[in-house]
Amino acid sequence: ARGVGMDVVKRNIDSVRGRVEIQSTPGQGTTFLVRLPLTLAVTDGMLVRVGAERYVVPLTNIHMSFRPEAGMLQTVGGRGEVVTLRGEVMPVLRLHRLFDVRGAVEDPTQALLMIVGDGRQRRSALLVDELLGQQQVVAKSLGDGVGRVPGVAGGAILGDGRVGLILDVAEVVAIAQTDPA
Repeated sequence: ARGVGMDVVKRNIDSVRGRVEIQSTPGQGTTFLVRLPLTLAVTDGMLVRVGAERYVVPLTNIHMSFRPEAGMLQTVGGRGEVVTLRGEVMPVLRLHRLFDVRGAVEDPTQALLMIVGDGRQRRSALLVDELLGQQQVVAKSLGDGVGRVPGVAGGAILGDGRVGLILDVAEVVAIAQTDPA
């Protein structure tokens, strides 16, 4: 019997815009983590508004949402804005800056912070204007015309006919860490 080469597996994962993460510890073993995009999958998400744009944040990534008070927010030199909640310090990620959205709420005390994380990474706080409610959406690829958009897992047609972008939370956090917004 002959196995499938890992190069073939990697090529097939790449073809559907997935990712492979490998962690290896000498003497203990190797872990392969295969991440596949949300293609034609039903996703439970929280619909949020940032300016005039709509985004869907997968519920599995959301811990909580709250309106911060001024005393909870600080700017840390070289690290950008942070919020302290119950002793935990988390970076504040301004989605309107990451995605260049105009007309969004700039003052965090007049907006909402959504605490997100996937269990393995440090939690972060996404700044959003408003929560529009929980929705089940059918995730679709953005297609070859649009191509790959960093931080976006796909799109969904919302109840009002508009398109909402489904966020890839881990990727949004990674983008913000390399280019603080």
